[in-house]
Amino acid sequence: MGNFESKLAEMGVTLPEAPAPAANYVPYVQTGNLLHVSGQISKDDTGLITGKLGDDMDVAEGAKAAKVCAIALLAQVKAACGGDLDRLVRVVKLGGFVNSTPDFTEQPLVINGASDFLGEALGETGKHARAAVSAPSLPFGVAVEIDGVFEIR
Repeated sequence: MGNFESKLAEMGVTLPEAPAPAANYVPYVQTGNLLHVSGQISKDDTGLITGKLGDDMDVAEGAKAAKVCAIALLAQVKAACGGDLDRLVRVVKLGGFVNSTPDFTEQPLVINGASDFLGEALGETGKHARAAVSAPSLPFGVAVEIDGVFEIR
């Protein structure tokens, strides 16, 4: 077990198998040393995490859904790196989409669920640029979707 996965284990997190795409796209594309990972939706071992922020879901629940997306992103990175997550050099950028009502304005607090998790799990490697935006709906009614760009060796 590598350094990153040891830290995840200390945190009680085991990376799942990388989720398969839900439509006509690939889960990631590597160009040079950059890995572009397709959007990962809020889905855990119990199923889809659905809801609309500002309606039937609060910020804490949304942040938990964002953390689940970050775990799925790392699972994709691990798959792209042939099972060696320690090939990860840097989380470059996250794009966070929050299923929310028109008057909801706390998207950054929701996506902090992913950012905080990556910072804790990966240290300096996990610090990243990002966007946190509202969406009137997301696939399958999920609460959060996050894509990412990662530097790998």
